[in-house]
Amino acid sequence: MSTTEPIIKSKQTQKEINGISTQVVCTEFSNHIFVVVTQYGKIGTLVSVTPDARCNDISTPTFSTRVLLGKDEPMTHVCAKNLTTFVSQEAANRPVLLGLALKDSSKESLQQCKDLIKTCQVW
Repeated sequence: MSTTEPIIKSKQTQKEINGISTQVVCTEFSNHIFVVVTQYGKIGTLVSVTPDARCNDISTPTFSTRVLLGKDEPMTHVCAKNLTTFVSQEAANRPVLLGLALKDSSKESLQQCKDLIKTCQVW
């Protein structure tokens, strides 16, 4: 019997960030990367992060964010871009779907969340 790779690749991890248990799950689909970063144990606000096709300068790509489900607040867009633009770039500019539920969205916490996402790389 031969072993085959799973159709959908997924990794998850958990770490305490500033005293708050934080879980990250990354899943690769053929056309999207799905990332969940939660400190509440639920998906939270769902944000689509897509590379902007209108960008003329390839060295500085731009990204569009759109809240699909949840509160559409400016900080949500900032966090989404900060946490996932590198994922899209490393995954051949595939769009990222981000589930975001954070109690602490300070700069230090976001950096630690970003590092946690890197440990779950499936792209």
